[in-house]
Amino acid sequence: MRRFIPVLLSAGLLLTLAGPAAARQSGPTIVEAAIAVNAASGEFDHLIAAVVRADLVDELSANRQLTVFAPTDAAFEALFDALGVDGVAEIPVGLLTTVLLHHVAPGERFSGDVLGATRVRMLDKSFTHPRIQGGMPFIDDAAIVLPDVDVANGVIHVIDAVLLP
Repeated sequence: MRRFIPVLLSAGLLLTLAGPAAARQSGPTIVEAAIAVNAASGEFDHLIAAVVRADLVDELSANRQLTVFAPTDAAFEALFDALGVDGVAEIPVGLLTTVLLHHVAPGERFSGDVLGATRVRMLDKSFTHPRIQGGMPFIDDAAIVLPDVDVANGVIHVIDAVLLP
């Protein structure tokens, strides 16, 4: 997962150095950042396909500030195995939409805000529960492998599992 850091730096997407105000004025949206990282690392093919299939591109690209817990392709592949499917196309759209909205919280929540809370309300109206375990940050059962990717319309935290509502 450490390969995300050089990819983000080389793509010019780690905007925290410019400060949150500068990031909101310019720079990639959540969707644009995922596409750029995927082009460089190939880690978000399934996430991008799921967002497109669930018709959530516009919602994740709007001016509204959001926090996204972005599962890697390996996380989606584990979900596919558990569901007995071969990919995103085999998951019913309603279920896919619910699962994806369970990865998005309203507002911009950096890791300190996430880990300082006992629960985080997601867009699907359910809650996730952050914690530190063995020195590693988690949201439910997913490890946060890359926190605080500041983008124009929020923040992304890369996780190693798909969160289920």
